Amino acid sequence: MAENTMADTLLDVDRIETCYGLSQVLFGLTLSIKSGEMVSLMGRNGMGKTTTIRSIMGLTPARSGAIRFAGTEVRQLPSYRIAQLGIGLVPEGRQIFPNLTVRENLVAAAADRFDSPNPWTLAAIYVLFPRLAERAANMGNQLSGGEQQMLAIGRALMTNPKLLILDEATEGLAPLIREEIWHCLSLLKSRGQSILVVDKNVDHLARICDRHFIIERGKTVWSGTSDELVADPDLQHKYLGI
Repeated sequence: MAENTMADTLLDVDRIETCYGLSQVLFGLTLSIKSGEMVSLMGRNGMGKTTTIRSIMGLTPARSGAIRFAGTEVRQLPSYRIAQLGIGLVPEGRQIFPNLTVRENLVAAAADRFDSPNPWTLAAIYVLFPRLAERAANMGNQLSGGEQQMLAIGRALMTNPKLLILDEATEGLAPLIREEIWHCLSLLKSRGQSILVVDKNVDHLARICDRHFIIERGKTVWSGTSDELVADPDLQHKYLGI
């Protein structure tokens, strides 16, 4: 893959294989993200999207292949080291701290390790998500699903990541909240934030993402631009069930 040799490649996942015990889930999966790019990872349920993210983050380490982030091979690093290199994760199911307040959730892992010229701060998160400012003293378990997702995104941004990863960005959210999340992602992209997003809404993904990777049974079966994705409805039907 010629693009993987380019200096601006931020994340390069090269032919990884990942297992849960004796059950193999990923079979030579490949994807890449350039700095400042927004990329989607799509596929039907059970095809390996979350496992791909868990492999990148070191939560379920890949047994073979290479994962390079910002020039560093991270496949065998512990999860906390991978996060410290500059990856912020918004996990499936949000996984906020239920017994901490909104403010405590946001500051718990806050850092600016790379001296960002315009770093994310508590005040900046409250501007991005005014609802969190209103609920700052509320416990995490007192928030609605949409508010929890905003909090999970805000918590990841407070680490000032080089790459933001969102697993099921809008799953289970009310339509108005979904629109707010998509607007947030568009805003982050306009700021130059590199983003990898997993979601099922092809229309929104095609509208704001630069490139897309589709996986089927643990393999990358297609990659291309939004224009190429929209122009091939048969592809969407074959791999996404649309």
